[in-house]
Amino acid sequence: MLKLNFSLKESYLTISTNISLEPEKIYAVVGPSGAGKSTFLNLISGFTSISSGSIIWNGQEINHLPPAKRSVSILFQDNNLFPHLSVWRNLALAVTHWPKISRDNEEKLKAVMSEVGILGLENRKPSQLSGGQQSRVALARVLLQKNKILLLDEPFSALGPSLKDQMLELIKKIAKNKKLLVLMVTHEPADAKKVASQTLVVKDKKVHPPLSTEKALDPVNGPLADYL
Repeated sequence: MLKLNFSLKESYLTISTNISLEPEKIYAVVGPSGAGKSTFLNLISGFTSISSGSIIWNGQEINHLPPAKRSVSILFQDNNLFPHLSVWRNLALAVTHWPKISRDNEEKLKAVMSEVGILGLENRKPSQLSGGQQSRVALARVLLQKNKILLLDEPFSALGPSLKDQMLELIKKIAKNKKLLVLMVTHEPADAKKVASQTLVVKDKKVHPPLSTEKALDPVNGPLADYL
């Protein structure tokens, strides 16, 4: 269980929440631009510090921990791949900082590459990959961290409809197989409906408790009717 009871009060943004999220579930995170969706993910991951309150994962308070010590991985829109490194070296950075990696880690890399469908691309640089392939490499890298909370900050928004659908289906499959808690920021109601049974609405300086995705995204009577 992920329990979030915190607030952020800064000159650029004020946001608060008091919610509990179930493990092994995918939640969409939806709201108007500037409402604080990306900041919400950064607060959970530790890249932004809360002003007060607590973040508790499986009974342990983690808000005092640095990002690397939390069981949280985050995937951004730009993928954050190192352009001068091959796919293999980009992935290897998730398991070691040394030039050489152990046989065990080599097997881990091959396994996750197979899982996300990028075997055979080991020696390519990011510039030699399609957008969908880059997204798969970025996803493989965060999966190698073996964290149980996966945060997605619109990582597939630049992809065409077909590739985006493939990545959303892959996320659903991996989340189920690895028993992950996933929070996915999106501006697309259709994407939220494809992967998430529940949605967190971010508006009026607050992250509201989960609603069924159908109710949250009802264009007439839902809390985001004006936005939609």
